[in-house]
Amino acid sequence: MRRLWIQACATTCLLPVLTGCLIHTRKVPQPKMPSVVLSADAQQLVSNINRQYDSIQTLNATVEFQATVGGEKKGKITDYTSIRGYILLRKPEMLRVLGMLPVISTRAFDLASDGDTFKLWIPHENKAIVGTNTVTKPSPNALENMRPYIFFDSLLIHSIGPDDLLSLTTDTRTITDPRRKELLLQPEYNLNVFKQDSGQSNLLIPARIIHVDRTTLLPSGEDIYDKDGNIQTQAIYGPYQNFGSFRFPGSITIRRPLEEYQIVITFQKVTVNQPLPDDQFQLKIPEGTKIQKLP
Repeated sequence: MRRLWIQACATTCLLPVLTGCLIHTRKVPQPKMPSVVLSADAQQLVSNINRQYDSIQTLNATVEFQATVGGEKKGKITDYTSIRGYILLRKPEMLRVLGMLPVISTRAFDLASDGDTFKLWIPHENKAIVGTNTVTKPSPNALENMRPYIFFDSLLIHSIGPDDLLSLTTDTRTITDPRRKELLLQPEYNLNVFKQDSGQSNLLIPARIIHVDRTTLLPSGEDIYDKDGNIQTQAIYGPYQNFGSFRFPGSITIRRPLEEYQIVITFQKVTVNQPLPDDQFQLKIPEGTKIQKLP
């Protein structure tokens, strides 16, 4: 009898499971697939990227900067007040980036580079930083590790050379439409660019991944790797806008995951291929300014 009673109790306990009383089903939002998904092969994507890069010789932009420093390694995140500014770029590597203090409209910083060396002037600190474009000894201050090439590499996706090795994969990300508050599927191509290791013929070194939105076949982002295979720079391109007859991202987010900082650049005005003489890239540091030299 005791055995029968135990079996009866066990059966009674199992009845809710068997009948589904302990099963709860709920609906989850289903992402929507875009109505148009375009196709292209690797060579078509390379041609598009190279054509866009080759079409730009100079760039003159009015922008807004928003910087954020910190993350898990630092244990805190600091958001800086957004400021307006200007970017001047001339190939092959001439760059000028100016940030203006709010309200009083004086310079917060002024950065100039000829491709080999750079100068960064910070007037309100009576300080200037000069050095080479390559970081040889990282500073604990993440923003002091910022070099002009980071802007140059992120503003323009550099062309892909004939010796670069490629692979093409597809992916689909789920994003949220900020206006309609609904989930959307975003299919994309990942154009992987590799360099061949000169010491080992069968070893490929990742150089970058260019993400291409398949609804427009325009780049949506780029991951750039360092020599150790870590993602050094991530550039994320916001929705493209027409600036006159030129189409350019409305915003570019530059992330430096190893140094834990990011800069969001929002473009208000963009002009391309306007003559930019040498003097626009020359920065004269005022006398009496404290100069810090970086290796």
